[in-house]
Amino acid sequence: MKIALFSDCYLDITGGVVSAMNAQKHALEAAGHEIRLFSTGFSKTEEELKALSKQNIYVVPTCKLFFRGLLPVSRRPKIVERWLLKEHPEIKDYDVFYIHHEGGCSIAGINLAKELKIPAIQMMHGREDVGETGIMPFGLRTIVAVLLNWFHSWYVPHTIKIHRDNYLATNLARAKMWELMVNHANYPDLVLSPSEHFRKKLIHYGVKKTIKVLPNSVADNKFPKSLKPKNLKKDEPIRIIWHSRVSAEKRIMPFLEALTKVNSKYHLDIYGDGVDLPRAKLYVKNHHINATFHGNVPFDSFSKALLNSHLDVQVAYNCDTFGMTLIEAEAYGVPVLFCDPDMKEIVPEGGYVLTTSPEPSSIASAIDDLANYPEKIEQMSKVMIKHRNEVSASNRFKILDKILKEITH
Repeated sequence: MKIALFSDCYLDITGGVVSAMNAQKHALEAAGHEIRLFSTGFSKTEEELKALSKQNIYVVPTCKLFFRGLLPVSRRPKIVERWLLKEHPEIKDYDVFYIHHEGGCSIAGINLAKELKIPAIQMMHGREDVGETGIMPFGLRTIVAVLLNWFHSWYVPHTIKIHRDNYLATNLARAKMWELMVNHANYPDLVLSPSEHFRKKLIHYGVKKTIKVLPNSVADNKFPKSLKPKNLKKDEPIRIIWHSRVSAEKRIMPFLEALTKVNSKYHLDIYGDGVDLPRAKLYVKNHHINATFHGNVPFDSFSKALLNSHLDVQVAYNCDTFGMTLIEAEAYGVPVLFCDPDMKEIVPEGGYVLTTSPEPSSIASAIDDLANYPEKIEQMSKVMIKHRNEVSASNRFKILDKILKEITH
């Protein structure tokens, strides 16, 4: 099968969406499918473009100066469409267009699919309402959300309007981003969600197209071949790892505050980047927190640290649609701690600690409890190891393969 992937969130960044897309791309190619991946990206040399093309990855026309947060922004969808037909006329004969974002490149993919009468699948990866309000300064959030929504409506019909409420669209900025997400999801032929809880939220706000759940996965080549359960000895410092964005929506500051309340020995390794990084570094210094910042590094660069950790943490609350870091921890047999009850869907029962509340005091109490009862680490690690093959890309590819066959027949 010939499949074209489109995303405004892939090249020049790291994160859960990139990891999820890479896992699916490798699984699709391993199954014999012909893949072309089109993404926005910052300026590249000819040598860099050639290297990407060898991986069947191509950079669409991208704005030279304007970008949103750390994300390269495509030029207008019509420009991208014309470029695709000129530079890659072979996509006219592709079987499926598989879309992974809601920006200009992704819009171009859906519009071109409709023009060429090719089935289009949309994976709704993230909570854009949380992402936009987390990146933008307070005074600009509403203005930017309104402008993004307006731009999106030029190319995708906005038949559904979202108004402020007491659920998730708690202000105008979030309402406008939900309006963008819902209308985008109603545009392709089929919608995918990485989790059941996000599927329900999309339906709540008005998505009428069929939504199927395709959980994210970890690429098979990222799995360690053999694992022993993690073991925490009495009075040994708990080795904790953070590998989410260092940002407000991921709640890095509440987690650091929690560590100031921990009575046990610990060491925290922080991998990642984000707008709160300078603030986090200053807080760690001022409060003498036992933490090391490693920056934004590829998966292979921190996998050894993950393998040697006792506990993986993800303390975001009411914002994640999946939590890629959780299944990466599962693949490595590492227990996880989280605050959001929705995340119970992602990893096996018995492999995690769910805090009693998202407050720093509850996080601190959960860490101290593990230090007081270190055998819990080994028990949870055994559960993660037992179930880890479930999150492999080759295993979850069975779901995607069935979806692809259904939409093309």
